[in-house]
Amino acid sequence: MKGIRQLAKHLDISIGTVSRALNDRPDVNEETRKRVLAAAEELGYVANQSGRSLRQGTTNVIGLMIESSKETVENSDNFFLGVTGGLQSVLSRHKLDLLMLPCPNDEDPHEYLKRMVARRIVDAMIISATQRVDKRIDLLVKAKIPFVALGRSTSGGSHPWIDLDFEGVAACAVDRLVSKGHRRIAIAAPSNDINLGYIFVDAYRQSLERHGIAYDPSLVIRVKSSEQGGYQAGHEMLRLDSKPTAIILIYELMAIGLYRRMNEAGIVPGRDLAVIGFREEPRGKFLQPSLTCFRMSLRDLGVELAETLLATMPAYAEHYPRGARSTIWPLELVPGESDAFSLEA
Repeated sequence: MKGIRQLAKHLDISIGTVSRALNDRPDVNEETRKRVLAAAEELGYVANQSGRSLRQGTTNVIGLMIESSKETVENSDNFFLGVTGGLQSVLSRHKLDLLMLPCPNDEDPHEYLKRMVARRIVDAMIISATQRVDKRIDLLVKAKIPFVALGRSTSGGSHPWIDLDFEGVAACAVDRLVSKGHRRIAIAAPSNDINLGYIFVDAYRQSLERHGIAYDPSLVIRVKSSEQGGYQAGHEMLRLDSKPTAIILIYELMAIGLYRRMNEAGIVPGRDLAVIGFREEPRGKFLQPSLTCFRMSLRDLGVELAETLLATMPAYAEHYPRGARSTIWPLELVPGESDAFSLEA
């Protein structure tokens, strides 16, 4: 079956009637609709979505732009796998499809997005890994393409975003470590220009100052957000003349690399060094001692992203009366044994 003309000819009814039946229009009687649908299935007719998109001016596709690199593949990061489950649960309510748009790490994300926008392959966008100054946001604003950002930025003026509560994580982790007598507390922060790194370091500094502890830039160890980065953070920490007694990690898989480097140096987390990780991660559950970290629902985050985005789109906004809001997404502390090391008498 090649197209709607052949289907109409087979049924001996007009192309318009077939089209209205396939699109579930109310002006087609039920008997005709059932007959058209049955014939379409029997003959293997599939609607030409490209042609329909051109006529309607929509694609019914939502794009999710993520970073694609050797590290993300090797580390089997499950963050977006969890988020997409929530996204799809909402988008499927409206028969919308989700298209993953992996930007290679050797390509400028702004140029990559410009190409996607020019091709008009999606109706709206979700962007992630936002930079402190992110030209992608300005591009989407100017192009008047509905979008929501997973992460904050100084770009774009007023636009909807959802970001993890990095301030809350930093404050909770510092408070917990200070309560155990630690004052030389290091953090492993991203080495790139991603905005969450700036937010996290600022919150860490403010938390230290709240406890009367001077901020020491040498304790901010900038590494890649990966297992390898965790290993490097441990190596850099061991090279310091005045070594920290505790460390906070910004990325969940860093803990695996850090544990390995500490093991090589004969240092046991929880006994000789206090360690607090970021997000609870399946592979991290096998670490010994168990990692103190934070928990969140990735599926619920995906639901919130999708509903926030659809609230910005006129065709779906009435279903989401709360409107498009910017949200700080909370995380819950999961106590483990990795920060049991205490300096208190």
